Amino acid sequence: MKAFAGAALAAMLISMGPGYAQAARAVPAYAMAAVEDAGRPAADRDRDANRKPAQVIAFAGVRPGMVVAELDPGRGYYTRILAKAVGPKGKVLALVTEGQIARPGARDALDALTAAYPNVTVLTVDYAALALPQKADLVWTTENYHDFHNGPTANIAAVDKGVYDNLKPGGIFYVEDHSAAAGAGLEATSKWHRMDEAIAKAELAAAGFRIDAEGDLLRNPGDNRDSPSRQADRFATDRFMLRLKK
Repeated sequence: MKAFAGAALAAMLISMGPGYAQAARAVPAYAMAAVEDAGRPAADRDRDANRKPAQVIAFAGVRPGMVVAELDPGRGYYTRILAKAVGPKGKVLALVTEGQIARPGARDALDALTAAYPNVTVLTVDYAALALPQKADLVWTTENYHDFHNGPTANIAAVDKGVYDNLKPGGIFYVEDHSAAAGAGLEATSKWHRMDEAIAKAELAAAGFRIDAEGDLLRNPGDNRDSPSRQADRFATDRFMLRLKK
């Protein structure tokens, strides 16, 4: 049944055009199987068409056996997929702040995740003073990087440096976010909940990262990047993808 489902997903991608056909060939079976996990909620599956999780997992370089640390997992859309992708020999560290875990329903959602996925551990941390119990192979953040700039005590330089220091040599930092218009500046992080890509790249380079790859999979040239990302379908925005290496 799993093999059939994987083949069906690949066939669907191929039918959508040459770009999707190439993506289907590049997506390993374990990434497809992670997306097909029967334990994923229907609401998560409904987002897959815009979020393209199997291709994103492949692009980011997630592999079985990895230790992946996820910054701000929210309700676990990617946490579930990452847990299945790294498999029973891998680990997912879901990293939340005191403020995030205090959101209504957040603790219950995270408790449900750890009950369903034994390789997921929730850790309450300070992103600007990050100290993981073990070095990670990959640190992951999706649609959150702009938020790390907001708030009275925001310290993005410390956040990026903390990620760098908690990665193994050659480790990966995967950053995906809603893109602001070119030259929008840091005002866009709070005004539009978007990130000026050029600023993100400069910040990450200052922390010691080098860009290993940039992805166009989630680009949407029709998106008005001078508008709030928190629209009816926030995953129809233009989004940039950065795979960074330590």
